[in-house]
Amino acid sequence: MAVGRAETDQPVRLTEPAVPAPAPAPRRRRPRPADVLVVAGYLGLAVLLTTGQWRRPERLFHQAGDQMLFEWMLARAARAVTGGENPLYSGALNAPDGVNLMANTSVLGLGVPLTPVTVVFGSQAAFLVAVTLSLVGTATAWYALLARRLVRSRAAAAVGGLFCGFAPGMVAQAGAHLHMAAQFLVPVILALVFRPAGDRIRRDGVLLGLAVAYQVFLGEEVLVFLALAAGVFAGAYALADRAAARRLAPVVVRRLGVGALVAGVLLAYPLWFQFAGPGHYRGMPFHTEGYRLDVVSFVTTARQSVAGDARRAGLLSPNPTEQNSFLGPFLPLLAVLVVVRLWRRPLVRALAACGLLFALLSLGSPVVVNRHDTGLPGPYRLLAGVPLLDLVVPARFALVCVPVLGVLLALAVDRVRRGGVRTWAPWAGAVAAALLPLAPTPIRTVPVAPVPAVVSGGGWREYVPAGRTLVPVPPVTGAAVSPAMFWSARTGLAFDAPGGYFIGPRSAGDPAARWGAPDRPTSLLLRRAAETGRVPPVGETERRQAVDDLRHWRAAALVQADSSPGDPVRATVDALVGPGRDVPGGYLWDVRPLVG
Repeated sequence: MAVGRAETDQPVRLTEPAVPAPAPAPRRRRPRPADVLVVAGYLGLAVLLTTGQWRRPERLFHQAGDQMLFEWMLARAARAVTGGENPLYSGALNAPDGVNLMANTSVLGLGVPLTPVTVVFGSQAAFLVAVTLSLVGTATAWYALLARRLVRSRAAAAVGGLFCGFAPGMVAQAGAHLHMAAQFLVPVILALVFRPAGDRIRRDGVLLGLAVAYQVFLGEEVLVFLALAAGVFAGAYALADRAAARRLAPVVVRRLGVGALVAGVLLAYPLWFQFAGPGHYRGMPFHTEGYRLDVVSFVTTARQSVAGDARRAGLLSPNPTEQNSFLGPFLPLLAVLVVVRLWRRPLVRALAACGLLFALLSLGSPVVVNRHDTGLPGPYRLLAGVPLLDLVVPARFALVCVPVLGVLLALAVDRVRRGGVRTWAPWAGAVAAALLPLAPTPIRTVPVAPVPAVVSGGGWREYVPAGRTLVPVPPVTGAAVSPAMFWSARTGLAFDAPGGYFIGPRSAGDPAARWGAPDRPTSLLLRRAAETGRVPPVGETERRQAVDDLRHWRAAALVQADSSPGDPVRATVDALVGPGRDVPGGYLWDVRPLVG
C-alpha cells in the first residue's frame, strides 16, 4: 500500500511523507497504551466469535468437514516436528498411496509454531487458537501499518484494522478455511514492497523474500491475490502520480529482485514437490467458475452479521464460507462518498480502482444479478484460461475489497478527526451506520459424532499391527466429512487409514485432480447401503472384491461408530467379512484372518 503519512488534503506520495517532518516522533515503534487496548479489543472479539466451540468442545464450526481437514493438517505438522518426518508428504491418509501435503492446504506456517499447543491440548484446541490468532493477527498487522504509515489517529487505524480483520468475508472464511483467514503477513509484505525510503534495499528485499516464503506455507491463494492486487494498485497509482512512480520504480524493482531471489531459493524444492512430487495433480476437482458472487450480495448482510438474513445470504453466495462480499446497504455508499471526498489523493484513486476491479472479478462469468443470470460476460472471463489463475475461486477476489475498504475507512476517520466537532459528528454517525449492521456474531457450530472410545482410548492397537491400517466404516474416500481424517486428527495421527478429504490425482497414470482417493467397489457398496438404508445383494463376487479392497488398503480392522444390529451398513459388512464384535463406542471387524 502507499506509505506516506496523511496530514493534509495534499496527495500522499509513495516516495515521501505528505508533510515534511524531520522529527521521527510520530513513527514511534514502542507500543503505546492505546495500542495495547486496541489489540486486546481485537483479541476479545476473536475469542467471542469462537466461544461456541471453546465452551462446547463436542461441536465443530458449521463447515465441519473443513475443520476436520485443518485439524488433521495441524496434527500432521506437529507430528512432522516431533517425529522428524517430511512435512510435505504423509502416508497416514489415503493408504497405501499417501497425500502430497504441499499440493493441499497444509498451513505449515500455523501448524509448526502451534506444535506445543497441538501436542499438549490436541488438534481442536490448536485449530481454535489458529482461528483466533489469524483474526487478531490480521487486524493487528493492518492496524500497525495504518498507524505508522497512513494515518495520525489511533482511532482511525483501529477502525481500519478492525474491518480488515473482522469483515464479514474474513469471519466467513475463518470458520472453515485457515489458509484464507491467515492474512497477517499481507500488510507486512505491502509495507516492505512500498517502503518510501530508498535505503536498506538489500535488507528489505531479504525480509520481503522471507515473508513471501512464509506466506506460501500459510496460503498460496492469498499470495496470488496479494500479487495481483499490488500490481493493480501500483499501476493505478502510477497513472495518478507519474512523478512519484518514476522516482520509486527503480527502488521497488531492486527490492523485488532481491526478494524474488531469496524466496526462490527457499521455495524451489517445496514448489517442485507440489507440482511434480508424489501425489501431485493437475487442475481442480471442481469448476471454479461456479463459485461466483451475485451483484446484489455486495449490498446484503452476511449470515454471520448481526443484521444478517441466513436465507437471503445463502441464496446469493456459493456457500456460507464464501460470503466474502456482503458489505450491507450502507458501507458501499459510504465508500463512494469517501472516494469522492478524497479523490484528489492518488492513494484513494488507486484504492478505488483496485477495489472496483476485484469486486467485478468476484462476479465470475456470466454475471448474476439477484439470482438472475444476465448472460453478460464478467472480466473474470479474461482470467479463466490463464494458468494458475484458472485455479482461483472467483468469489474470493472480493476479499481484496476488505483491506481496500479498511484503508478508506481509516483515511476517512482520520480526516474527520482533524475536522472539528461539526465535521466529526455526522461522519461518525455515517461510519457507525455502515459498520454496526456488519458486526460479526459468534461462528455457528454443529454437533459432531464423537470419536469411538475404542479409537480414542487406543483399544484398536491390539488389532492393528505396524504397517497395517484402521478402516472407518463406511470407508469414505472422496467426500468432505471424513471419519478417517477426524479420528486420525483427534488421536494425533496414531494410525494410518485409507481415504481422507484432500485433492489428489485420479490414478497413478492420470494426474487430473479429484477429491480424495478413487472409490473402491467395496466403499461404493457400503455407501449405497448408508444412503438407501437397505442391505444390497452380497454374493461371492462381492466377498472376493471386499478381500481385494481390504488388501489394497492394508486393512487389519474395520470400525463403525455408534453401531446397532439393525444398521444396514453393519449388516452389509457382516455379509462381506463375517460378524464383528461390540467394542467401546462402536463395532469392530478383525479382518486379519481374511487378508493375511
